[in-house]
Amino acid sequence: MDYKKTNAPLNTVTRDLIKLSQDTNNVYETVCIIAKRADQIAAEMKQDLEKKLQEFASLNDNLEEVSENREQIEISRYYEKLPKPVLIATQEYVDHKLRFRNPEKDKLNLDN
Repeated sequence: MDYKKTNAPLNTVTRDLIKLSQDTNNVYETVCIIAKRADQIAAEMKQDLEKKLQEFASLNDNLEEVSENREQIEISRYYEKLPKPVLIATQEYVDHKLRFRNPEKDKLNLDN
């Protein structure tokens, strides 16, 4: 996923939770959906960052190499400037880009 192409805000945005939870009719379920997606995004971002930084890992680090590595610093700054995973997940939810289901509700619908 290209995180720079997301239209998520970089800062926290105040949102109307009642309006946000119209799809589920439950504020807590909506927050849970967004939180689970944010966890997925955070794990993906962490994996991407670790993969990029792995290129710089060496078994015998010199003191000079450890003190400063410009490329590593640039990569770290790039990830620091990205929107936070919760903001990306919330924007995906608002844009209806998330698919979700509730197994409990599905089970109740099958029983009726």
